[in-house]
Amino acid sequence: MPVTQHGSGGAGPAPDVLVIGGGIIGLATAWRAARRGLRTALADPRPGGGAADVAAGMLAAVSELHYGEEPLLDLSLAAARSWPEFARELAEAGGQETGYRECGTLAVALDADDRAQLRELHVLQQRCGLDAQWLTGRECRKLEPMLAPGVRGGLRVDGDHQADPRRVSAALLTACERAGVVFHRAWARRVRVSGGRATGVVFDNGEERSAGQLVLAGGSRSGLLDGLPPHVVPPVRPVKGQILRLRVPEVYAPFLTRTVRAVVRGGQVYLVPRADGELVIGATTEERGFDTTVTAGGVYELLRDAHELVPGLTELPLVETRAGLRPGSPDNAPLLGPTALPGLLLATGHHRNGVLLAPVTADALAEVLAGGTLPENAGPFSPLRFAATGGTRNERQEVPA
Repeated sequence: MPVTQHGSGGAGPAPDVLVIGGGIIGLATAWRAARRGLRTALADPRPGGGAADVAAGMLAAVSELHYGEEPLLDLSLAAARSWPEFARELAEAGGQETGYRECGTLAVALDADDRAQLRELHVLQQRCGLDAQWLTGRECRKLEPMLAPGVRGGLRVDGDHQADPRRVSAALLTACERAGVVFHRAWARRVRVSGGRATGVVFDNGEERSAGQLVLAGGSRSGLLDGLPPHVVPPVRPVKGQILRLRVPEVYAPFLTRTVRAVVRGGQVYLVPRADGELVIGATTEERGFDTTVTAGGVYELLRDAHELVPGLTELPLVETRAGLRPGSPDNAPLLGPTALPGLLLATGHHRNGVLLAPVTADALAEVLAGGTLPENAGPFSPLRFAATGGTRNERQEVPA
């Protein structure tokens, strides 16, 4: 049985790798590092939580494309291609399914302005050589009969699928344990630096742990780690997202057969149907610091826009409302690989693409940790692209108790 340390004691040999942060990115990185034969530990008071506990799990390399973010496309497409095998390996290693579904995505518009915006996205997709088919409103409703009669058109993207982040996290947690990852159920508050190199961490209870290499995968909290030189602090900020979970009774099944996204009055809303009858509706995008309060306004906006898209959902039971924090970077792209501080690597800043990019992030970091180099498609996302200006530290008092 692998050793799981429920405190943060430093007994035993120092690990080759200590991953700071136990969300999907941190767990996947730890799992892949351990599979490379590296002695691996992970620090997080509640591994398996984080942004993925709230995320919808859309694997939307094509329909999530935005103007100005084309450099991320190659990495996103590689991630989408890797997901079937990643899901298979993880289900075997973790002993449970990940909720990966090859269901496709339908993006629709409800009025002329939103239709024009969606048309512009289609032009961008075509320019990038992506597979997306324009449909009339009638064709959209034929695919998804629950859609409102007012749907004006849409994009069918058969290659954008989904996974269930909560199931993925649970499977990763078990896979890590089986691979021998040691868990320190505490938060790393400070990095120890000796001889110009990161050599370990100090936990929030004052205990210390040395490690050969550190991977900072702390999500939106990554900029809070003390002890880093100013030019190494990752420029990551929290971006709040509120999300709803509804339950589809069997009498209404099938309610939706694929992920449905929409532009409603210029804003984005999505509905993700799970195989187990859950329907996820999200998500707001709010710059509110570390606030994770679910607000009446956020719930109202999501239900209002989702109702305009699929009127029948008002009959469904509302079973959960949550708010989470996406880790945003200045260019909305991740920070992957070695930093200007030897011994410290980053795997953070994934914003809305954390679940999608988990496999390629974990493989890229594991390659570097094992003595290799950052893969070519991950190279543009080196943390060194921000090293000239340095990160912006988040204020400690913004973190909720």
